[in-house]
Amino acid sequence: MISFFNEKPLACWKGKDVYRGSVLDCLTVIFKTGGCSWNRCRMCGYRHERYPPMAPADLTTRLVAQMAWVQREYPQSDYQMVKIFTSGSFFDADEVPASARRAILAGFRGKLVIAETRPEYVAPGAIREGRELIDDGSWDCPLYVATGLETTSDFIREKCIDKGFRLRDFHDAVAAARAGGAGMKTYLMMKPPFLTEREAMDDMQRSIEEAAPVSDMISMNLCTVQNRTDVEYYWKRGMYRPPYLWSALAVLAAAPVHVSCDPVGGGKKRGPHNCGSCDFDIVRGIREYSLSGDRDLLAALMETECRCKEEWEFVLAGERPYCMPLTR
Repeated sequence: MISFFNEKPLACWKGKDVYRGSVLDCLTVIFKTGGCSWNRCRMCGYRHERYPPMAPADLTTRLVAQMAWVQREYPQSDYQMVKIFTSGSFFDADEVPASARRAILAGFRGKLVIAETRPEYVAPGAIREGRELIDDGSWDCPLYVATGLETTSDFIREKCIDKGFRLRDFHDAVAAARAGGAGMKTYLMMKPPFLTEREAMDDMQRSIEEAAPVSDMISMNLCTVQNRTDVEYYWKRGMYRPPYLWSALAVLAAAPVHVSCDPVGGGKKRGPHNCGSCDFDIVRGIREYSLSGDRDLLAALMETECRCKEEWEFVLAGERPYCMPLTR
């Protein structure tokens, strides 16, 4: 038997997030699970954070224990929104058994819940059941399915990320989520490996424009260098650099809709960064914009005077794709 007092999620923290123009107190939970079924994305370190193989009943016990820890440590009166993450997909019954999923969602009844999953696990029946478990009438749409589309380019998603699904699969998931009564949140990722800074910006601008019509919310994640990943392998050999914060600002300013962004690791060498002198103010400004939607703030940040802006402009103009010889 495990102790309900020792089992806890991989991470859990309180913060702020915006919903339909209102800033809400938000609880983010990353549950430890049976592990991602795909387990191949080049940038993801969470795929290593999993339980060893065990019976579904034992896995359920551990997940319920994690949920009990969350309820003890974070009173429900302290937050209105919950963001659920796992090693892979919350709606994958092999990763999160259905009984555990039901217990977790029932524990968040009355909250606005955003749960991440790969598109192949979005089924109207499971989504409808999940909505009914959390819906107490507080929200007109209490459940949002979140999917890491990353990019609308099938080529980039396959070759640079190894994500394992196509754009049409994402659109099928959108239709299934809406059929189950849920909304859709789309995660996009800026600058996976093998792209130049300019290519990454162009891809992100295009992806936002193409994903916006089918998304209720869009969040842009800036690629970071996580431990034991392909991205770390390339980064240690000088073959990858995380995106410039200038690039993130430019993309956000050009976006036709509001896009949220939390520059995790911003200003550090493994995270999105500029030169170090201007990073703190820009990271703080991007987070403020994500909550306020104030485009004047982005314009003011772009006017920040720093010597590294010339470096960024030089990189945009002159960087070329990393190539290997075609012949010996």
